[in-house]
Amino acid sequence: MKPKIAVFEFSSCEGCQLMFANLEAEILEVLGAVEIVNFREIMTEKGDDYQIAFVEGAITQESEIERLKKIREQAKVLVALGACAHLGGVNCMKNYQDQEEVRRYVYKERAEWFDTIPARPLSAVVPVDYAVPGCPIDKKELLEVTKSLLLGKKPSLPDYPVCVECKMAENICVFDKGMTCLGPVTRAGCATICPTFGNKCEGCRGLVDNPNVNSHKQVLQEHGLSVQGILNSFRMFEGYLEVAK
Repeated sequence: MKPKIAVFEFSSCEGCQLMFANLEAEILEVLGAVEIVNFREIMTEKGDDYQIAFVEGAITQESEIERLKKIREQAKVLVALGACAHLGGVNCMKNYQDQEEVRRYVYKERAEWFDTIPARPLSAVVPVDYAVPGCPIDKKELLEVTKSLLLGKKPSLPDYPVCVECKMAENICVFDKGMTCLGPVTRAGCATICPTFGNKCEGCRGLVDNPNVNSHKQVLQEHGLSVQGILNSFRMFEGYLEVAK
């Protein structure tokens, strides 16, 4: 029997699910090896009998906690899909503001209809087995993680910083362009797409396993960032990590 997989979403833009659907020709290879029983983006049928759950999005409401726990109870393997599920992502920026004020800003006169809690990654609520990092995820990396799971192997992620990929791509360091960057402490695997196209690394793939954060903060400070500016740089995607510490 084919392993059954399901894809779910919580608070997110659902862009990572779209990357899943955009596997295009490769998705036929996936479909040949698994049975998808629940995936709102691409099918209307819904099944609750699955072994592997890919979950996108951060937890930002009380009601989402119980739903996630039920998914975890059913799934033998739970994979956090993308930065919001993996790190809490941009959703966690609201954690540094008054929650009631944020709710009224978003929902206006209907604010009382919606509950809201400080945003958090999936791992703050249930055990997470693996993660496909990024904002959005890289579909090739998703495919490799899926293949590893189907083969009973532990998926591996690069444990070196984005700077390595930048050097391999022969990019000019963005620090030399007068910009700042989180690449020195951020996990590689994105093919350094942001610096290659003239932007800085925002850290959407999370930190490498043993980041030299203090050294990196010193470098950022040397390039004119205040303490608050440094914190703001990390809060784009790593905001929950700061709260957790």
